[in-house]
Amino acid sequence: MTVQPTTTVVLLFGGRSSEHSISCATAGGVLSAIDRDAYSVIPVGITRDGAFTLQPDNAEALLLNPEAMPEVADNGTRVHWPESATSRELTVTDTDGSTRSLGNVDVVFPILHGPFGEDGTVQGLIELTGLPYVGNGVLASAMGMNKHFTKLALESAGVTVAPWVAITASQWERNPEQWRQRSAGLGLPVFVKPARAGSSVGVTKVSDPSELNAALQVAFAEDSTALIEQAMTGREIECGVLSGRNNDEPRVSVAGEIVVTGRDFYDFEAKYLDVSAAELICPAQLHDGELWQMQRTAARAFEAIGGAGLARVDFFFDGNEFVVNEINTLPGFTPISMFPKCWAASGMSYPELISELIEMGLETVR
Repeated sequence: MTVQPTTTVVLLFGGRSSEHSISCATAGGVLSAIDRDAYSVIPVGITRDGAFTLQPDNAEALLLNPEAMPEVADNGTRVHWPESATSRELTVTDTDGSTRSLGNVDVVFPILHGPFGEDGTVQGLIELTGLPYVGNGVLASAMGMNKHFTKLALESAGVTVAPWVAITASQWERNPEQWRQRSAGLGLPVFVKPARAGSSVGVTKVSDPSELNAALQVAFAEDSTALIEQAMTGREIECGVLSGRNNDEPRVSVAGEIVVTGRDFYDFEAKYLDVSAAELICPAQLHDGELWQMQRTAARAFEAIGGAGLARVDFFFDGNEFVVNEINTLPGFTPISMFPKCWAASGMSYPELISELIEMGLETVR
């Protein structure tokens, strides 16, 4: 019996963003479910300071625990990318100063959330190495990470988005009254968000004009640009998108719904720390026509940013229209996250989803 060689996957996680721990938890989910008969894994963790380290292949050490959030520890190792685009060899310098080969890499699976990972920066680094990788390219990642430019692209494609005003920290400092007046037309309440952040980090609901300055300072702590966005009413509906195979149209999952209890909105704590704060329902109850409308809008939004691989599209649904809240080009990917749950309800299990993404990464032409 001939043993087929496995595909070597670099699992890249952690990173410099405020979503470091969520990325680690995502890595734990992938390590626990990836098909070990088909894939060998090199876990590369990026510390909060940006060091590329070789980490243990240990899913349990990366479990999401509100009492002790997972983190990439700097163990002193340093992983080195291939020396040129003609090589696929990864090497590591161990703590004793010696350097050894980790073998040739077939594909990189970046599961980084937030800036310095989800925003096209790491995707650009990987492209410089010439290695194939999973997920969206540089442009789609950068655009999807920036809520302001995502909205501009979606509007141009005829996709409805919530009205908004984008403002930089320097603009607010120079003339706050002018920007108060510009955003007044959005009404109240509004949501103030960093332009480039995820997992609801830095997001504040503003119900009174006196709260605007403090909310902007919270957003500016995450990014130099913030959005003041009109609050939308309706159900919070999400779905997963995968690239089509063989030049087919994007594939869209069934709908999931977030029902928040006891909080003003689906914030970081509700997503990751307080399991009682929100219920994730999948599949969500939609009529056939509504499901078709959601799936068509999600596919159009995915193509509008030049998406590749995967994305989660988040909507507000008022019973008549699906308004896109945002596109997440590297959605939460733990086994209980909405993206894999929606695909599981659509007939693709978590291990199958991981394999599908890796195989698409191997085939994608950048």
